[in-house]
Amino acid sequence: MSPLAAAGPAFTQVWTAFTVDTAPTPGVAVVNLVGPGRGNMMGRAFWAELPQVFAALDADESVRAVVLTGAGNHFSTGLDVAEVLGGWLGKLGPGSVAQAAQRTELLGLIREMQAGITSVALCRKPVIAAVSGWCIGGGVDLISAADVRLASADAKFSVREARLAIVADVGSLQRLRGIIGEGALRELALTGKDITAERAGRIGLVNDMYPDAAALLEAALGMAGEIAANSPLAVAGTKAILNEDREEIVARGLRHVSLWNSAFLHSEDLLEAVAAMGERRPGVFMGH
Repeated sequence: MSPLAAAGPAFTQVWTAFTVDTAPTPGVAVVNLVGPGRGNMMGRAFWAELPQVFAALDADESVRAVVLTGAGNHFSTGLDVAEVLGGWLGKLGPGSVAQAAQRTELLGLIREMQAGITSVALCRKPVIAAVSGWCIGGGVDLISAADVRLASADAKFSVREARLAIVADVGSLQRLRGIIGEGALRELALTGKDITAERAGRIGLVNDMYPDAAALLEAALGMAGEIAANSPLAVAGTKAILNEDREEIVARGLRHVSLWNSAFLHSEDLLEAVAAMGERRPGVFMGH
């Protein structure tokens, strides 16, 4: 067996929300998001498996670089709000009085999700995100933890949480500051607007744009191959040094926002946002 032949658990385990395959280039793993027919939405299986996938890739000596992409027409349409947060709407709703236990449990859930995204950032193997179609909310959190982001011309991005009465809490507010700068981050996060791949390139969210998904994947695999050809010790050390200051600052910000959302996530505005999503209409928010 070649020293770079993949045989670790990331490749042999059957995942629900992902597929993990080897690329033709030795040392390159391809991780596909494979949501249940809804634009690769991030449901419970995604959040449970994400840190497991990247822990396995981190430990696998056959892997030197990772390409992260989405199956089908979209990278990810973001958090499956109904599946992941639906139960909390009742636990913290009208009639609930003593809520410390419920809010502590919610805090734990938020921090588990944060740890999943952070597992991508801390994986010693560089991660290249290849984005086609929609990349919304949690999708932006995920690519913000990658080392490099590439996009096809049809890609669209949205830090959409404010439009859903949520404070983004799993990494985009913390990591994008160093990627796109303060002004662009505040514009995207406060408006919740959608931006094109061309605009994403201009603000530095993506390094390069390609005409279609096939050209995008070819470019991502090519870049991953360049990384895989280098000394794995030097590559891991370079990533660790680049992460040093950023991840310390990010960790502090994640602790703050997890406490904020465990206290303030539930609101009448959030209930209105969920109802509006179900009825396919804009939310009407009153600040309650």
